[in-house]
Order: sequence, then C-alpha cells, then structure tokens
Amino acid sequence: MSTEVITERRTAAAEGDIVVFHIGMRINKWRAVRRWLPVFLAMPGMLRELSEDKESGLLGYRLMFAGPRVPYIVQYWESKEKLLAYVSAADKKHRPAWGAYNKAARNSGGAVGIWHETYLVPAGGYESIYVNMPEFGLGAAHGTQPVARRGDRAADRLKAV
Repeated sequence: MSTEVITERRTAAAEGDIVVFHIGMRINKWRAVRRWLPVFLAMPGMLRELSEDKESGLLGYRLMFAGPRVPYIVQYWESKEKLLAYVSAADKKHRPAWGAYNKAARNSGGAVGIWHETYLVPAGGYESIYVNMPEFGLGAAHGTQPVARRGDRAADRLKAV
C-alpha cells in the first residue's frame, strides 16, 4: 500500500459492478480475553491467505475502528461469486474459523459479537474523489485516474457507466 500523497483530483478507476464487504467484531466483555482474542486473531490469517492468492477475488482491504470495542475491515471484491466461493471453501481458513466461533459463542456469555454486511453496487451506482491523499478505499482496490475522465462533479461520476 503506497503512502505517496497524490495532489491532483483523482477518482477510482473501477469499471462495472463492485462488491464491498464489511466484517467486524464487537468486544462486549473486555475481561473475557480468552473469548474475544481468538476471534480477533482469526482475521489476519484469512487476509494473508486471500492476499497471497491473486485468484481469490479480494482486491483490497482496510482495517478500521468504530470505537475501541469494534474493529472491522472494509474489503473490496472482484465479484460476489468469488466472495461466496471463499467463505464456503472447505480448504480455506474461513470455514474452520466460522465453526470455531459458533462453537465458542454458545459458551461465551455474549463476550464477543461478530457482524458483516455485503453490498453489491451496480455500475454507475458509486463515485469517489481523492485529493491530497494516497490511494485509499475503492481507489486503492481498483487504482485511480484523473477526475476529468469521469466528470468533475459527483453527479457526473454517478451517471458514468
């Protein structure tokens, strides 16, 4: 991930439909470390596995925090089919992690929660602008291009298909 600041106005170079996937956890009981730490530690292995497999469909991700209790990751995927293939693959890290979470959750007393949201965004239904920023978010996942190629205003870029 480049940290070079790009001073010109840029927009994501995404073409067609995009898939945005949010996944996170909420630590409900700080002292129950043995309940929430395995959930927290499962994600880096999955991200490493996906990042090393260029055919996985994961285009990029960013770790974020919605407060001290809620770490989450925004992911950009090539297609919903590739996302669904990964989560259901018996030979990948997700299935065992999901099984372990479900087993542990039954006995955790609600110490940790998990959540995810999947957005299938059609072509023309997204827009972005980056000024004085390194590539970020959708722009980091798909690359960027000068804003003028898609239109100077958000309304213009939202119409672009």
